[in-house]
Amino acid sequence: MRLLLGSGGFRTPERRAFLIDQMCELFGSIEKVLFVPYAMADHDAYLERLTARDLNAGYTLEGIHRTNDPIDALNEAEGIYIGGGNTFRLLNDLYRLGLVEAIADRVRGGLPYQGVSAGTNVACPTIATSNDMAIVHPPTLDALNLIPFQINVHYFSGPKFVQVGDEVEQHFGETRDDRIAEFHEMHETPVIGLREGGLLLVRDGEVQLAGASARLFIKGEEPWDVPPGSQIWPPAR
Repeated sequence: MRLLLGSGGFRTPERRAFLIDQMCELFGSIEKVLFVPYAMADHDAYLERLTARDLNAGYTLEGIHRTNDPIDALNEAEGIYIGGGNTFRLLNDLYRLGLVEAIADRVRGGLPYQGVSAGTNVACPTIATSNDMAIVHPPTLDALNLIPFQINVHYFSGPKFVQVGDEVEQHFGETRDDRIAEFHEMHETPVIGLREGGLLLVRDGEVQLAGASARLFIKGEEPWDVPPGSQIWPPAR
């Protein structure tokens, strides 16, 4: 399998250029990529925004929502890109349209897959480590199960601070590490905390980290940071 999984935060020229380079490496010489915008409410606006910001990497993004039959479009696709937004809404639509098993089968068969934010979340075994609100209820939290670990996208470490008037004060709510510890109270699956600008390059069972550092959480062990340019899975300390 060949996957490119991003957290988000590709807002600087340097980060956009890096993402585009990795997209070209993933998709190669194909011309069209099937784009899945279901995580957002306005599908057309999302598709047009990506192209306007050059985040299509020169490829023609064919919106799956504009096709007559999503399954036929998937079967004919040479590459697939699932974008960000609300993960629960995305997964709900994938189930509604019968696309969960169909996408998983095609990707396991070699179809190159790119996910960003929610599109990265649904590549995991479940969406249980999403940061999103459950604005809809998919039939199950089980997702595409393309990788053997969970990802927490937009991950950051340490406490949060908020501005109150002219002052900056610490917000004493749970940290991301706290949330992932709660997940591990109920589940065994490892979690990768993927920071903004970070990418996971999945190639035949091995996962390289690029763009930003990430934190690996394995139940019963102290989490540790992995620098960009390293193999993050299978893990090695």
